[in-house]
Amino acid sequence: MTEPHAARSDPPGPSGPVADARPQVEGDAPGQVERALEPGGEGTDGAVALWPDDDLLTAVELGEQGLARRDLEAVLLVVDEPVAAVDLATAIGQPRALVEELLVELAGEYARDGRGFVLRAVAGGWRLYTHPGAHDAVEAYVRAGQHSRLTRAALETIAVVAYRQPVTRLQVAAVRGVNVDGVFRTLLGRGLIREVGHDDGPGQATLYGTTPAFLEQLGLDVLEQLPPLKDYLPEGVDLADLQEHMGEQQ
Repeated sequence: MTEPHAARSDPPGPSGPVADARPQVEGDAPGQVERALEPGGEGTDGAVALWPDDDLLTAVELGEQGLARRDLEAVLLVVDEPVAAVDLATAIGQPRALVEELLVELAGEYARDGRGFVLRAVAGGWRLYTHPGAHDAVEAYVRAGQHSRLTRAALETIAVVAYRQPVTRLQVAAVRGVNVDGVFRTLLGRGLIREVGHDDGPGQATLYGTTPAFLEQLGLDVLEQLPPLKDYLPEGVDLADLQEHMGEQQ
């Protein structure tokens, strides 16, 4: 599985007059904003300048709801996991009801406009994702980059953790029939599993469970949405016998 990518702004368009790079602001004289630095242009000190520059962007006058919308989008662009509406409201200093209204509004707007990114409610929060229709382009970029898919061993291991949690390493190893220490390190490093406590038995082995990032990867809100395990057991394997066997490993 590949990790989702936060949406990023498209590069600026062709160089030239940018009076239309922002809406005309009330109080502007016709042609007041006639030109800004072209992409890749140089500032007065000879350094390569940003385009559009900050002055052009901050010149846009927004009402209270417009400011809330802008700040909400900015926060959504930098989060690396789904964030609850109440936390987003705290971050931008706005009422939760307004933030929830804006989230739904933005999600619908992005969907209608066919943007390269979508806003989704998942794992109890909200986050920007790349558009499903851009899958091939994103996959090509990811494959050429540094993100690798989980191995079959890692997928099998996290499946056991997901359906049996909280679970110890020994219990997972008993199901898979191999040592799982290395795979556990990988899954912990990816943020897909975490320590959730300790077993009451001798040695108080560490118990593991899945994380919100795991739900996010699968597009689920809660673990109860996982498909029934019995549908994926090999022929001849009884679910009750398997659960009994795992219980004996505690």
